[in-house]
Amino acid sequence: MESKPNDKQYYAMETEQGTNFTLQLCRDEFNMRLRVDDYDYVGNLDALCDRLADLMGNASFTKLFVKAREQDMRSFMARGYMLEGIYKGYYDGQDAYCMARYTDLTRRSSDHWIEEDHILEQVLALHPKPDREPLADTFTIRCAAAQDSQELASLYGQIFQTYPIPMNDSAYVAHVMEEGTVFYVVVHDGRIISAASAEINTKYRNAELTDCLTLPAYRGHGLMRQLLLVLEEDLLRRNIRSAYSLSRALSFGMNAALFQLGYDYHGRLTKNCDIYDKFEDMNLWCKILSEH
Repeated sequence: MESKPNDKQYYAMETEQGTNFTLQLCRDEFNMRLRVDDYDYVGNLDALCDRLADLMGNASFTKLFVKAREQDMRSFMARGYMLEGIYKGYYDGQDAYCMARYTDLTRRSSDHWIEEDHILEQVLALHPKPDREPLADTFTIRCAAAQDSQELASLYGQIFQTYPIPMNDSAYVAHVMEEGTVFYVVVHDGRIISAASAEINTKYRNAELTDCLTLPAYRGHGLMRQLLLVLEEDLLRRNIRSAYSLSRALSFGMNAALFQLGYDYHGRLTKNCDIYDKFEDMNLWCKILSEH
């Protein structure tokens, strides 16, 4: 994984107040994208969309996507945005629509779309396995703590040549833990061999399941399934209504794990982030954990 001294070189979270709109932005220069996580406006979307167009004049960004509310989806589409996926239940039970625009044809064009379709077909043909199976005695699952940040950073650095965020930086891992991201790990012979996290949005009661990793020597034991189920149990205790996860469209294993746990496929985000040394398409999987 490429080393970055701090997360500022990856992204910056900002709130921008316009005359009749508010934007909550992620300026993600590492992944060359601008992401709108939330917004509000008075009247219509014209001023908001004009501001986004101005921001996309920056050559650092070749992709923009907005997590749009249902009532605004068609208005974004009328301004040239395209629907890439649906975050089920994202806004405290209401869906969010991933509306995207591109400023670069190479970024817009997928290199592996047909192959990814074939992988998805194979995944959707599997049988669901929603229940938690007994974990072998040699493995232990626990919630990670700040003192695990160095080992976790080393683990992510071993596996990923590049990654959308600086998970190989122990200070960054400790920082996101302090911010509320929950990590669970599998331990074998005293060392962490698998990990996953939940990035929690308490305002809208959703969580992204992410940072999923198992060392190659330990794959095939169903460890990621176990971690995701434990994370779901934790999220329910925290009154989280919905969960979603973005998985590499070229990865059969991770997509299969999510599908078998009851996650539904809700779209593919083209060249969404830089992972494994290139921009990759990411499948969006969602699950409603609680109706209330």
